[in-house]
Amino acid sequence: MDIFIQQIINGLVLGSIYALVALGYTMVYGILGLINFAHGEVVMIGALTALTAIGLLVPSGLPGPLVVLGGLLIAIPVCMAVGFSIERIAYRPLRNAPRLAPLITAIGVSIVLQQLAMIGWGRNYHTFPAILPTTPHQVLGAAITDLQILIVVTAAVLMSALLWLITRTRLGRAMRATAENPAVARLMGVNVDRVIAYTFVLGSALAAVAGVMVAANYSIAHYAMGFMLGLKAFTAAVLGGIGNVGGAMLGGLLLGVIESLGAGYIGDLTGGFLGSHYQDVFAFFVLILVLVFRPSGLMGEKVAERA
Repeated sequence: MDIFIQQIINGLVLGSIYALVALGYTMVYGILGLINFAHGEVVMIGALTALTAIGLLVPSGLPGPLVVLGGLLIAIPVCMAVGFSIERIAYRPLRNAPRLAPLITAIGVSIVLQQLAMIGWGRNYHTFPAILPTTPHQVLGAAITDLQILIVVTAAVLMSALLWLITRTRLGRAMRATAENPAVARLMGVNVDRVIAYTFVLGSALAAVAGVMVAANYSIAHYAMGFMLGLKAFTAAVLGGIGNVGGAMLGGLLLGVIESLGAGYIGDLTGGFLGSHYQDVFAFFVLILVLVFRPSGLMGEKVAERA
């Protein structure tokens, strides 16, 4: 039971990160019908930018949490600028192009960002400094650190704030109107181009926070870290219902728990044949099952095509 509870805690921490990244995928898809495969690289840029800033701030003698906060405050605008540039340069000119063109462009942008990061930060792994408290707290026999608590709480606050923004603000109404019908929204006075740009910027800001969370949780960052993380977050968005904000949150948490439980018990289930490093298998196994049995996701709605 102790191991089970520990894996649930680890899964909720991991799922909180997946949920933040999945929100970027699902918001863009909900408005443009586009899978932004470059979103994982935005997470990577956020992590590496924050680590660079943290490395410069550590000698100042500031408390660890303030140093991390400073790195985060630098990473967020950088990622927002990257997200805005991606939309403006790569996707906006292809707004009315066949669906295949933006998809190929998204993959190309992902590769370009990854290579630029490799040039700028190198191929080596970058270590997150040990400046945050890691004292474990016992919960029903399992251990949870202050950092893990901070990750879960921060993710919950950000997701709640995003839901409030979408449901209670003028920008949120414009986003929902654009997602429903961009042509009609434009006729009603909504600046569709601006709304789409805001969507990319918001998703990129969440990606920056997720990048710092990943770097802090695993203590490392790398120029290629965004690829697999992005694929898993996309899987979480599909699991919850791509285009559904609440579904992305639910899908991220569920995928994190499934992956963590799989990593903890895969050895027992296979008689020791497979180890915990095969945990990535579970994410894509879930993706296959969802696409086969419920393509619309857990909270997605089936939409009939009109003649």
